[in-house]
Amino acid sequence: QVQLVESGGGLVQPGGSLRLSCTASGSIFSINAMDWFRQAPGKQRELVARITSDGSTNYAASVKGRFTASRDNAKNTVYLQMNSLKPEDTAVYYCHGTITPSGSSYSNGYWGQGTQVTVSS
Repeated sequence: QVQLVESGGGLVQPGGSLRLSCTASGSIFSINAMDWFRQAPGKQRELVARITSDGSTNYAASVKGRFTASRDNAKNTVYLQMNSLKPEDTAVYYCHGTITPSGSSYSNGYWGQGTQVTVSS
């Protein structure tokens, strides 16, 4: 069983920073791409950032230059450093991993439970 657990959300003032973490645990053979999504009330879930197994990153236009994704493969953990936060960044942030479980030849997509980020004065 593979699980993803996020942490690091909270309330921050506009212009502030937060760092989210997502750790994968369980019977894991390999972790491929890891993604950060977010979903604001009344809106569709959107891809914020992707980091591949070799560390390459891609970002949504709305966060480019402000958010940075990174990963620690030894800890099966990915991070999302969020700077210069804006009220429109308020959302539940979800981690998604493309992971091959131990004993399997196929990768599956796994979601974390989400962590709330609120940007407000």
